[in-house]
Amino acid sequence: MAALFTGKVLMANREEDEMETERELDRVLENKVLLLYFGSGQCPRCRQFSPLLKDFFVRLTDPFYVERASQLGLVYVSRDETEEQQSAFLRSMPRRWLAVPFGDAFRRELELRFAVSEVPAVVVLKPNGEVIVGNAVEEIRRMGPACFRNWQEAAELVDRNFRLAEDFDDWSRRSITDPIRRLKYKLDKKKEKKERKEEGEESS
Repeated sequence: MAALFTGKVLMANREEDEMETERELDRVLENKVLLLYFGSGQCPRCRQFSPLLKDFFVRLTDPFYVERASQLGLVYVSRDETEEQQSAFLRSMPRRWLAVPFGDAFRRELELRFAVSEVPAVVVLKPNGEVIVGNAVEEIRRMGPACFRNWQEAAELVDRNFRLAEDFDDWSRRSITDPIRRLKYKLDKKKEKKERKEEGEESS
């Protein structure tokens, strides 16, 4: 995926850091499904869609919701009118989002390459840069995080260890003590087995 951005600069951490070397880009984009989000903080349709995309991304990557973050990256390609507007928009979005710097001509290159004529648009790419979905906005609206599994399979990134903490249809926030409770449950089960074994030995 880094090949798409060879010689380009992406902004990370809400524009605090620049990533421009191939090694840096490989580290954050390698072996991931990549979303290119073409949008604007001022566009009414984008203002409706952006919170859905934020929730979609968080539910697939935040440890609060998943046992293990999915193989998913996102690059924001801005149509904001000013750098301040772009910065304000990104501050309200997840820290893991990357962005094409404001005013970079590469933005127009991406629009032409992926035939983006209106926003919001979400282009879904395989790690090798091939297009999985030309515009996934409606799919994300309709299916939510469930559509990631389809993309994961299309990208041949089937990761047997990826597992949602809760079923997509019945999201409930996981307790902070959940890992402790699960560990205690395992210990209790071991203790129970040991006690049964000892009882069996005594009665024989």
